Amino acid sequence: MDILDAIILGIIQGITEWLPVSSSGHLALAQHYFGIDASVAFDIVLHLGTLLAVFIYYRNDILSLAKGVLARDANSLRFASLIIAAAIPTAIIGLLLKDFFESMFASPLSIAIALSITGIFLILSSWISSRRLKAPAAKTRNAEPGTASALIIGIVQGIAVAPGISRSGATIGTALLLGIGKEEAARFSFLAGIIPILGAAVLEGRHAVDAGIDVLPALAGFATAAIAGYLSIGLLLRLLKESRFQWFGYYCLLLSAAVCIIVILA
Repeated sequence: MDILDAIILGIIQGITEWLPVSSSGHLALAQHYFGIDASVAFDIVLHLGTLLAVFIYYRNDILSLAKGVLARDANSLRFASLIIAAAIPTAIIGLLLKDFFESMFASPLSIAIALSITGIFLILSSWISSRRLKAPAAKTRNAEPGTASALIIGIVQGIAVAPGISRSGATIGTALLLGIGKEEAARFSFLAGIIPILGAAVLEGRHAVDAGIDVLPALAGFATAAIAGYLSIGLLLRLLKESRFQWFGYYCLLLSAAVCIIVILA
């Protein structure tokens, strides 16, 4: 892989990891149709780049949470326990269905179907949450997630391991349906993704480290993924606040239709 290919994949990863359009689906389609061959090790590097974006964007929240946990603050301990609770069903589903999810990467049609599911879910969750807020005497039922909400979000996060199912879209959309506020839904989604992404990097990294990796393309991919990821977080939060979350759903449906047409005509 050359540096240009690494930058292209880094930009794709950075934009699509935190926007609710499925980074895994986009990367798989890009590699399939543009002939860019990326190793598992390089894929891990890209994910670590976008994870760095979360650490930078939410640095104050993460530092405050860490200090609170060390000081045994009740609210901090509760929030940390919710993040861990969400990670448990994610890990179980990811491990049990690992082979099935991996088989989808080689099938553009499977990815297209998953993208259509993501698109429909984003549109419906946005529509339902908007109608709830417009209803007489409407109010957000839960400003923050509870244990049950965290477990449900963890389940959909596990399902989102499938390429084409957006992790951020599934978790934020589910949080909105559960009555969690927009800002808190996004915050919990991003922070809840830290453990699964790190866990996957460790598990996959054990097998990928022996294969080696080109340093310069890896650094280029990491840097572009981190920068694009940071910018995409800000864009998502702005559009979510402006009640334009459904825009990403329309995009997923259009991309799904395009891939289906290409598959039919191929």
